[in-house]
Amino acid sequence: MTLRSVIPLALAALLLAGCDTTGGTKQTIGTAGGAALGGLLGAQFGTGTGQLAATAAGTLIGALVGGEIGRSMDRTDQLYAARTAQSALETNPTGRTATWRNPDTGASGSFTPVSTSYTAAGLPCRDFNSTVVIDGQQERVTGRACRQADGSWQVVS
Repeated sequence: MTLRSVIPLALAALLLAGCDTTGGTKQTIGTAGGAALGGLLGAQFGTGTGQLAATAAGTLIGALVGGEIGRSMDRTDQLYAARTAQSALETNPTGRTATWRNPDTGASGSFTPVSTSYTAAGLPCRDFNSTVVIDGQQERVTGRACRQADGSWQVVS
């Protein structure tokens, strides 16, 4: 797995973690979200000690990438992105794109649910496409988020 392939996944974690209310810095939030997602991805590879090594490597790479993305996204950008993602996951029909733009920073993005499935517990999971444009640089994310028992949505892939 290359560093470039981890960037969209770390960005997805930031989209749904952007409503953190603990007052952490954007880089800290990005680092934590990236580390968690990187560890999750790393755990998908190998078995035994190989899996442990992949998990550790994924955590480190995710922390680095997440920190960089977090440094780039203003706190308000993160809030716009997170609110748009949460709203689109909850209410948008498949294929309907929701957009956001921060007038202060010029950052913008979009979020489109592309399909819906259900967990064994009957909770919805939605595949999505998302883009974020910061300082003229566009990052595209595809992933899956599932509604949790508390009603929030969590990126699972």
